[in-house]
Amino acid sequence: MIGVLALQGGFIEHIDMLKRLGADSFEIRKEQDIHNKKIDGIILPGGESTVIGKLLKEIGLFDGLKKLIDDGTPVFGTCAGLILLAKKIENDDNVWFNAMDICVKRNAYGRQLGSFNTIADFENIGKVPMTFIRAPYITKAGDNVRVLAKYKDKIIAAEQNNILVTAFHPELTDDLRVHEYFLKKCFK
Repeated sequence: MIGVLALQGGFIEHIDMLKRLGADSFEIRKEQDIHNKKIDGIILPGGESTVIGKLLKEIGLFDGLKKLIDDGTPVFGTCAGLILLAKKIENDDNVWFNAMDICVKRNAYGRQLGSFNTIADFENIGKVPMTFIRAPYITKAGDNVRVLAKYKDKIIAAEQNNILVTAFHPELTDDLRVHEYFLKKCFK
């Protein structure tokens, strides 16, 4: 069962992708949601990272999710989810889950008008359609971080142990392969 954080952003689109792949999922909205189900994986969708981080703490979800992530539950962060998982945010003093040895730059491609679509190589998958909306990118990755994709020499997808992150929104395309890649982490 994959828990999808449902506070903001494209959580419904992630759930639709999982459904198309035959994976069971549920919305994480309150603390009880992470204690009442067996969670095989977590998706942290896009949205506004500072707002999501504050909401997680205000509604009491932060500590439970952090424990699951720190204990090795597979987690997939897209866009804001990537920012929430980073150990350092270059242009922001906030640090949230502090789980992945990366430094990220928020809104690295500009504001809403800087949003765009492209196709780029994703390691072990091939060419993947990518949608960037006020997207971050990874400016530094630790030695134990595996870079999975770059766009114009900027790191836009990576993994470290149980964590997968993308700066782009694979849930906004018809291509299921990035979600399928994540599910393989969940059901090894």
